[in-house]
Amino acid sequence: MHDYQSAPCSWHGADWLVNAGCPPADAAERPPLAEKRHTRYITATENSMTQPHRNGTRPLNIGSVAIGGGAPVVVQSMTNTDTRDAGATLEQIRRLHAAGCELVRLAVPDAQAAAALKTIASHSPVPLVADVHFDYRLALAALDAGLRGLRINPGNIGGQDKVRCVAAAAKAHGAAIRVGVNSGSVEKEMLRKYGGPTPEALVESALAHVRMLEQCGFFDTVISLKSSSVTDTIASYRLMAARSSYPLHLGVTEAGTPMRGTVKSSVGMGILLAEGIGDTIRVSLTADPEQEVAVAWEILRALGLRSRGPEIISCPTCGRTEIDLIHLAEEVDRFVRSHPLAADRPVKIAVMGCVVNGPGEAREADIGLAGGRSKGVIFKKGSIIRSVEGQDALLSAFLKELDSLLRNEQ
Repeated sequence: MHDYQSAPCSWHGADWLVNAGCPPADAAERPPLAEKRHTRYITATENSMTQPHRNGTRPLNIGSVAIGGGAPVVVQSMTNTDTRDAGATLEQIRRLHAAGCELVRLAVPDAQAAAALKTIASHSPVPLVADVHFDYRLALAALDAGLRGLRINPGNIGGQDKVRCVAAAAKAHGAAIRVGVNSGSVEKEMLRKYGGPTPEALVESALAHVRMLEQCGFFDTVISLKSSSVTDTIASYRLMAARSSYPLHLGVTEAGTPMRGTVKSSVGMGILLAEGIGDTIRVSLTADPEQEVAVAWEILRALGLRSRGPEIISCPTCGRTEIDLIHLAEEVDRFVRSHPLAADRPVKIAVMGCVVNGPGEAREADIGLAGGRSKGVIFKKGSIIRSVEGQDALLSAFLKELDSLLRNEQ
């Protein structure tokens, strides 16, 4: 039990003591919230896709994961299991971790879900973030259970006294708070002022919530501003990046099914990340959360920000293609995703449809295959190392070579 001084607030019969009066914020500690800062946008004439310049943001930690301050962009996702089922939730968290997820958010809708958090947190391979709405006691329970991240809207958990309670508890536990605003949660007065959930409305709403935490001397805050509109999402984060040095969590909310959601998330977050905006990301898909993680890593890889595991390149099919290249590429991709060592092997793999030009076009690949009507070749760094008759034999031989490379690559 932790002493937060002053008035008690009840949780499962326990007395949570909170700071009834917020201490004045240290001026040296306060981030330049309302002070406009320089934001550098990448232009088309700059180095052809060098690593984007990252905007400087206030550093913080959620458990062992560093966010902001120049730390690598962090990949997040969210469980879709019933949090009250600790076993099923842990199983999904482990799968997400295996896919490359670095922070996992959990919905905490009620006391029963909160009661399961201690078991989940004590066995989780990654830091966890509790997603809490309306009941501040759920946030307190999550912190007491060992979670070191909260996602809340300070304006909907019961007033400034409850915000003080949560902020004091988070500070005592060394936890961070994400202030999450989306187009469906903007306050009515903001909607009236701006004529709807515009980027300006989202930013003003988020800053108002952040100030509530600042008034309690709390600054380990991450901000998110999500809209289902890609253009509104981009505009919102650009505005916030110009006004605040808090780290930003990027996402396009309600992005949709895998194909549509991948496109919207890649365009929206890709533009922002290329401009140096964003410290953590979540790809929101109406799909298995593991797919979100895979897409997130490909976005980061495409921008040269981070990489994880092998990169597969494959040529589009055309009228000259004489093998089932689509099948070959899919099988190679499936093999890589299931390989126990692939995640730690940053090799480049090529699947090409032309024996004559394929090895040369993919000469930078560590290993590749190219197929024709009756035979195919396996090559490394553009040099052919083996010729194989028949498509099935080519795939089998290639996977053996690839397995050997993955097992021996350091």
